[in-house]
Amino acid sequence: MTKYSFRFAGWAGALLALTAASQADVKLNDNITFSGYAAGAYMNYKADGAPSVDSLFDASKPIPGGGDSNDVLTKFTLNFKPVTGVISMNYFPNVGGSSEFTLLDAYAVYDAGDGLTVTAGKFLSYMGYESFYPANMDQISYADGDFLAPIPGYHSGVKVDYADKIQGVGFAFVDSAYSPYGGTRGDGELKHNAGLEGYYTYTGVSNLTLWAGFCYDTKGGFQPHNVLTLDFWASYQATKDLRLAAEYVSKDGGTGNKGYNWIAFANYASSDKVSTTFRVSGEEMSNGGPKFTKYTICPQYALTANLSVRAEYSYYEYSNYWTKNATFYGVQTILKW
Repeated sequence: MTKYSFRFAGWAGALLALTAASQADVKLNDNITFSGYAAGAYMNYKADGAPSVDSLFDASKPIPGGGDSNDVLTKFTLNFKPVTGVISMNYFPNVGGSSEFTLLDAYAVYDAGDGLTVTAGKFLSYMGYESFYPANMDQISYADGDFLAPIPGYHSGVKVDYADKIQGVGFAFVDSAYSPYGGTRGDGELKHNAGLEGYYTYTGVSNLTLWAGFCYDTKGGFQPHNVLTLDFWASYQATKDLRLAAEYVSKDGGTGNKGYNWIAFANYASSDKVSTTFRVSGEEMSNGGPKFTKYTICPQYALTANLSVRAEYSYYEYSNYWTKNATFYGVQTILKW
């Protein structure tokens, strides 16, 4: 699910240009709203026995777990009830010596009423407790995925969703669940293989969300094996200030692509401006492959309603790997509008 970073000059310019924006969606007219965010981070990863690798808005230096930590996203929502259209783009300057916009969302939703919707186009996977978007994360780095990468990103197809006051269910038929092109699009064909996704969620207990889902890629094209991933997570708002969560993900994609991830998570808001995330996570590859346990703390401070800064420190303990331990730290700024 890794995307591309961008250089400091481009990100800083975008940030300064948008500081006057509000946190809520900007209404352009009665039918169109505009929203988005800008995110940028300094990250450093140091494995025992190796030089440190750091990244200041630089796509040429991938950081384990760093994921989508540098990002500018713009989204337009077109409301023509009962149809809603969504188009979003990311800008990745100076990636591979060139600059480009990447189209993320490009879909239409038909509201059939009584909680039933039908969506067609290019959209994000159902899977994963941690958000694809850095602005919606509680920390800088992802919990897992350094070896296994079990959570898909974007793909194209059709999905049907139903939700009422206590439950929801969805099913998607897509060009591929996973992709050889990274997290921003599927493989773009149905001739060789296809993907399926589905989920069920229950919210009938106050402050509790239970979620279970799957994704499946058929063998063919870039997939040498059928791939099945199962994802289970729960989130509980224990008090006004404390949110707890846990997740377990298993993936079976054949030899060298099989294992599981897990997360134990807590976020405590000590004030309206200050919150801190505590996370313990792990990943293990099957057949004697590498595994790790990761310990994370990440305080965040909201400078304004739409501008915040977070700082993370994570410590890795590895097994069956070339290093025994590693550290990650970073500082990230998030601007929402």
